[in-house]
Amino acid sequence: MDLSNIQHEEEGIFDLLQLLNKGVTPAFARCAGTSPTRVRLLHGLFSAEEISQTALQKTLEIDGAAITRHLKALEEQGMVARRSNPADNRVTLVSLTDEGRKHVHCYKEEKSRFISGLLAGFAAEERAALKGMLLRLHDNMNVL
Repeated sequence: MDLSNIQHEEEGIFDLLQLLNKGVTPAFARCAGTSPTRVRLLHGLFSAEEISQTALQKTLEIDGAAITRHLKALEEQGMVARRSNPADNRVTLVSLTDEGRKHVHCYKEEKSRFISGLLAGFAAEERAALKGMLLRLHDNMNVL
């Protein structure tokens, strides 16, 4: 086996992963009208009555500055409410507003349509294999 061909193939895989990463977010945002991160935030809040911003950040594995930025924008849109915890003013509590709850269902449908389009032409076995490979990549990345 030629090591240079293997290295070239691996670099090609890496380049494709970068292209997908760069392209998926704006394509999804055009389709759904918001970013995948904001949809994840809204989904995370949908199942919680109220949660601390820090707990939400850890659950969704989002950078602290990024979650603040996203929540501020969602708050300005009337989709989330933030308040200080009366027992500890250092803690910010976040909840989904009624408006936010309405949007979660729409975003969920748009996300489903987007994913279906993205995976069009993939057989069930291919989807399962792809998911397994992506999970392995994620695990490998976490040990680097």
